[in-house]
Parts: sequence; structure tokens; C-alpha cells
Amino acid sequence: MRRLVFFALLTAAVPGCFYPADRGRALEAKVDRLGSDNAKMATELKEARDQLAATQPKIDEKIAQVTQALQSLDTAARRKDADIGVQFQKTVEDLAQLRGQVETYLYKIAELEAALGKSTEETNQRLLALQGTEAVKEAEAKKKAEELQRPTDKKEFLTLAQEKAKAGDALVARQLYTEFVKKWPKDALVGEAHFGLGETYFTESKCREALFEYGKVVQDHAKTASAPDAYLRSSDCFQKLKMKEESKLALEELVKSYPKSDAAKTAKTKLAELDKKAAPAPKKGKK
Repeated sequence: MRRLVFFALLTAAVPGCFYPADRGRALEAKVDRLGSDNAKMATELKEARDQLAATQPKIDEKIAQVTQALQSLDTAARRKDADIGVQFQKTVEDLAQLRGQVETYLYKIAELEAALGKSTEETNQRLLALQGTEAVKEAEAKKKAEELQRPTDKKEFLTLAQEKAKAGDALVARQLYTEFVKKWPKDALVGEAHFGLGETYFTESKCREALFEYGKVVQDHAKTASAPDAYLRSSDCFQKLKMKEESKLALEELVKSYPKSDAAKTAKTKLAELDKKAAPAPKKGKK
């Protein structure tokens, strides 16, 4: 029963956030406006491309006419030179006009693409700014992680995430661990990925988020090598959250479930210290 209670506490530690309603409505309004502007520019860009696509066959046709006219000049001696010159000049003028239209469309398309790209970037930056510095850091880490060369081997992939975590790049490591969980959700190593995620949160003192990941390890991946350490870290997190009973329960479950592990030895030491503190002070004898 106590074990079930402990699991319930871990899964209840799902990270949550508080976002004021007025800021939320303001954010939604800005997103709607920016989205509308982007949609309008995207529509204009599509129209310009459609116009270009419609004009291109006409250009090809005119080029074919000019080519045919040039080829037939040497055989058109029976026609008056003036008539040939007029027809040829008109064809050249039509072609120049069509080329002018194409250049206009291409210029307009380039402008719209640049404006749309700039607007999209500004939209993303504004959204991140509204969400706070934490969101900006997460976005930068995601971009940095995307630039990394990904190993195709799952063990090497996990090692890369662990190396980033050891180097102090917790946000990039978090991106890699999350990607690992999505790519190999049924793999035996996924428990290690969840533990790694918990560690990235623990280093930032985000105990509720860390507890959720540690909970995934002890509940769904109890045979993974880091399961004993997940219990130990859970105890530390509960301690930081001023949940002393839960912290002690995590230590007791660790000793019970993994009695021969190094983590269990640490847990026994901590439990002994807790029992010592809880023991009543000896009464002094009367003289």
C-alpha cells in the first residue's frame, strides 16, 4: 500500500505552470493578429506565383514564334521586307512586355518571401518574449540541438545526451533525451533517458518536473540501472519541497527494492540520521 502511495505522489508531481488569464488573452490576441498578417502575405505570395506560372507558357510561345520567324526569314523572299519587319518587331515587343511582367512577378515574390520570413521570425521571437526568458532559452537550446550531428545508433545517441549533460549543457541534453524517448519509446534504454531528463531538471532545482521523470523510471522501468538512483533523487526532491515523510518513504522503498545497490547504502545512512534526529533526547537524572 505504501508503495502505491509513493507512486501516486510521484505521478502527481506532473510539472504545471501558472499563467495569468489577462496575459493569456493578450497573448492569444497578438498571436491571432500575427497569424492573420502571415496568412495574408502567404496568400499574396501564392497569387504572385500563380501569375508567374500563367505567364510562363506565353513567354515560351513567343520564344517559339521568334525562333520560327528567324528560321523562316531566309525563305520569305516573296514577302515584302516591310511586312516581315513589322511582324518581327511586334513579336519582339510582345516578348519584351512578357519578360517585363515576369521580372515584376519575380521581384514581388522575392519581396513577399523576405517579408513573410521576417514576419515569421518576429512572430516567434515575440511569442517567446511573452512566454518569458525560460522559453527563449528552451528555443535556443532546441536550435542548438538541431545543429548537432545525430548518431544513428541508439546507444551512441544516449551517450551524446549524457555527455552534453555532464558538460553542463542541460537544455541541449534535455532536447536530446526527449528526442530519444520519442524515437525509441519501447527500448530498454528509455528508462535511462527518463532518468537523464530528471537530472537536467534536478540541476535546475525544478523538483516537480524532476520527480515526474524519476517516477517514470521507478514505475515503468524498474529494471533499468538508474532505478535505485531515481529513488534516491526522488528523496532529495521531496526534501527540497519540504515533504519530509515522502522523502523518508522514498529511502525506505529504495532499501526494500534494491537492498544491494550502492544507492541503498546511502539511503540506509540517511535513514539512520533521520532516526537519530527523531529520537527523543535522554532525560537527565536528578542529583
